[in-house]
Amino acid sequence: MKDASELIDQFANRRGGDPDVWKELQAWMKAELQTDDAGALQAAFPRLVIPGLDYTTAVSLQRTLKRLRAKIKHTGQAPKLAILGGYTTAPLAGLVELYLSAGQVAPIVYQSDYGTWRQEVLDPDSELYRFAPDFLIITGTWRDAGHVPSLLDSPELVAEKVQAEVGDWQELWRIANERLGCQIIQCNFALPPARPLGNHDARHAAGFGRYLARVNDGLQDAAGPNVTVHDVDSLAANVGRWEWHDERFYNQAKLPCAPECLTEYAHSLASLVLAQLGHSRKCLVLDLDNTLWGGVIGDDGLGGIQLGQGEPEGEAFIAFQRYARALRERGVLLAVCSKNTESIAKEVFEKHTEMVLRLDDISCFMANWDDKATNMSRIAAQLNIGLNSLVFVDDNPVERAIVRQLCPEVAVPEMDKDPANYIRDVDRHRYFQAVSLSPEDLKRTEFYQASDARRALETSASDLNGFLKSLELVATLDHVQPMNLERCAQLINRSNQFNLTTRRYSAAELSALSKDPHWFTRTVSLSDRFGDSGLISVVLARIEDDSMLIDTWLMSCRVMKRGVEDFVLNDLVRVATERGLTRLLGEYRPTEKNGMVSQHYENLGFEARGENEPGVTRWELSLTAPLTPKPNQIQEVRIVGH
Repeated sequence: MKDASELIDQFANRRGGDPDVWKELQAWMKAELQTDDAGALQAAFPRLVIPGLDYTTAVSLQRTLKRLRAKIKHTGQAPKLAILGGYTTAPLAGLVELYLSAGQVAPIVYQSDYGTWRQEVLDPDSELYRFAPDFLIITGTWRDAGHVPSLLDSPELVAEKVQAEVGDWQELWRIANERLGCQIIQCNFALPPARPLGNHDARHAAGFGRYLARVNDGLQDAAGPNVTVHDVDSLAANVGRWEWHDERFYNQAKLPCAPECLTEYAHSLASLVLAQLGHSRKCLVLDLDNTLWGGVIGDDGLGGIQLGQGEPEGEAFIAFQRYARALRERGVLLAVCSKNTESIAKEVFEKHTEMVLRLDDISCFMANWDDKATNMSRIAAQLNIGLNSLVFVDDNPVERAIVRQLCPEVAVPEMDKDPANYIRDVDRHRYFQAVSLSPEDLKRTEFYQASDARRALETSASDLNGFLKSLELVATLDHVQPMNLERCAQLINRSNQFNLTTRRYSAAELSALSKDPHWFTRTVSLSDRFGDSGLISVVLARIEDDSMLIDTWLMSCRVMKRGVEDFVLNDLVRVATERGLTRLLGEYRPTEKNGMVSQHYENLGFEARGENEPGVTRWELSLTAPLTPKPNQIQEVRIVGH
């Protein structure tokens, strides 16, 4: 049998998997499962579970996953998912579990009985509330719409029915949120393919397709931070509505769509859950030659590469650059990793009139003759993010294979030989799935460019205090509140290094904490003479008797070593003292990635108080006597919020 890694490459090289290679892969998986250590299979699983799998292969992988879990203990996150639907949810739920496992998340899944999903939400004694999910996924089809208009209804009456339909779903969200406080994922309606009114369906006020489209818009408008609307209608449109709504499978098995479409449905749902858990990628790393333009710049020169209007390949490269630029504009970092002479490579960005991307769009430019796996590590280090935040795009299969082998944390999609398919090859993976869009997201590239300027100043500074003073730091203090809720949830679910406990909270849970009088929340935003770094720190603390227990303390690593932790401690001491509390308590829960803060509380003057539970150290700072504020170089403080 061929080497397993070669088989997996061949399998993944075809969209949806290569059926000709599948039998050999099955034989390898069976042999791997029979060994005492199925680690190779566990490591390969993320590459096997790719978007667009055919249904039979996906179900086979699902069975393999169940046997694999029996052999290897999963150490990742185990969120609780409740999936409620007006149809048979078991096939979809199983595939959602499969795709989440490929993302290194092992969920615990609950499903409602067929046809009882509304009752589950409305009945406070239902099994749903005993399960207490972290995520509540509500799904349905157009058959579940309850206020369908008649063609004789006036436009005003149709509008009332649209509002009534949206209102019914809002009421379910309200009840579930009050009783569970979990994040809700609401699936919208996939519009049916049949149009009794033909083209006029989109114009007539009571046309069923138009009505459902208006309901879908209403759901999006009504959803607050605790609700994410899953755009199932776009999935159906991408696949083809007749293929999606194959009535045979609803009539015979009450499935929401054709089985071959369930993998796309499940992958999309899983990507939303992973994004809520902070597993979205942060940086798109781009090769140059034959990836951003056709040809080799070192050989062909500025006028010889294929890039521009008037030739098919040149236009395909422009389209891919526009896609990358759109990702950059919504907050995804762009980096370059190319085997090239740096000055020659940069010349294309600076002088080629057809280039969409410019040097200002690139947060890290790595062009040299070192191997690309080494450069991946350098890019991650320079941007201060993990390798698991990177997506590497390269037209060369050899380079892709090397990075996969030496940097397995980096996502490396297979790329078609035709650059016209590059956008689809990246986009279908949903690496950069977004559940919110904050002001910080839109300015992320600016943040990293400002960081480069600060590093240059720091290098030339003679001492740290002088450097910090020259930054003219301004801190803004606030509480978790509706305006910053989504950004706080982002930081909490994505921060791994400067994070004392790595507890994760959804936007819905944060909203509840912010209103609880027994909790204190604090956010810190930072700016300096180079620019605004945005909201960079979140603290969540619980008031217990005479103490303030710091449940969560995290900070963006891009503002490390600027004295922010000392400044935050001073603020916590001030707040606790004003409330008449006598102790600050902190916890440190070690993970694979937060070793940098293992001495955090000790460095701030806390005293060790043993282990609260195995491996979790507890720290105490007495407030019975006045404390001298920690020195820092924050030159201006602004306090907003209540």
